[in-house]
Amino acid sequence: MQNYLTIFINGDPFNCDSSMSLTDILLYLNIDLDNVVVEYKDQIIDKKRFNTLFLKSNDSIELITIVGGG
Repeated sequence: MQNYLTIFINGDPFNCDSSMSLTDILLYLNIDLDNVVVEYKDQIIDKKRFNTLFLKSNDSIELITIVGGG
């Protein structure tokens, strides 16, 4: 039996499986891990922690993607 939870990404609700790490969520959303900054509980999360960070129901994260241009 799968256990789902709702988190908030940039203020929008997102339903995901509770077994998904932050890395899993970002990849599911097609976000380039090399070009994103994640804020969680008022702190910037080091990319090394993405695989070991598991969110809880009603947690919020803010995603900032870095885009280059010219």
